[in-house]
Amino acid sequence: MARSSVMVPYASYLRVYEPLAAFPEPERSYWYAYAGRGAAPGAQEELRASLAGLARVPQAPVPDRESREAFVAEVGGVVHVCPWRTRLRGWLALKELKEELPPAVLDALLPPAVRGRLEADHERWRGENPDARPWIRSAAWHVPVRWFVLFDDAERVYEPAGFGGPAADGGEPGSQGAGTEGAGVQEGADKPRPAPSLRYRTPMVQARRRVARGLRALREASEEDSMIESLVDVGRWLEDFHPRSLVELDYGGLVHVIPEGRLAQDRSAADVGEGLAALREGDGVAAGRAYERLTARWRGVRELQYAS
Repeated sequence: MARSSVMVPYASYLRVYEPLAAFPEPERSYWYAYAGRGAAPGAQEELRASLAGLARVPQAPVPDRESREAFVAEVGGVVHVCPWRTRLRGWLALKELKEELPPAVLDALLPPAVRGRLEADHERWRGENPDARPWIRSAAWHVPVRWFVLFDDAERVYEPAGFGGPAADGGEPGSQGAGTEGAGVQEGADKPRPAPSLRYRTPMVQARRRVARGLRALREASEEDSMIESLVDVGRWLEDFHPRSLVELDYGGLVHVIPEGRLAQDRSAADVGEGLAALREGDGVAAGRAYERLTARWRGVRELQYAS
């Protein structure tokens, strides 16, 4: 698939890569053959195709058919797959828009007739696929704090901007399409120059263990906390996947709005880990300092969405 220098939404991604053994037949054979074909398209291509639907007449904010693409990562000789499921994620994004946008703005973006048709399609589909869930979650203009709970600073992989190299798509040697959204190459130079990338990846068992430990620390420190509810939601989502899956946090398109120097120094997972450790020790002052560092860092990024 041809690439371009056009970048699309500034979003981060939480992905689950399941081993082929987690998929029933005939889907397992399909993904086995898919992984064997070589490099898969990246998240930039997926987003560009999705946005193209908004420009169609009539609008098609949700694809008519489900994507047959996926991100692929081979780790320890085991092939893992993260299906795009673009159609399902489109329906879920529509639901989030209804909760976040004022009615007048929502009507201007997506007319009621369009939304009604999409919601009816989703209801019919859910009746036929009651257990379906997305392998990918996304967040615009930030990385949710709860996502960092799943990872350790030692799992942080940062690749600076540069010419060539194995991380040109934000992946690593042996991975296909497992890279950052918008790692897109910039045209016009002698050689393609990949953007920087920042991601974390951990085994599912570690992610689940950290969610449980984080919830214990938060519940002991506070009876009412929105962080508890949101972390419970992430934990329930993870329970739906194979125990030998991989969980990945990708800064995606955010690498294009965070100055490279700040990106290189970003240790958000370490700050979250330090804060939770302080809570477990009953040190509210240290926990507060870690939280302030984290919120100050991401406040500046989120404010950029309102810049003209």
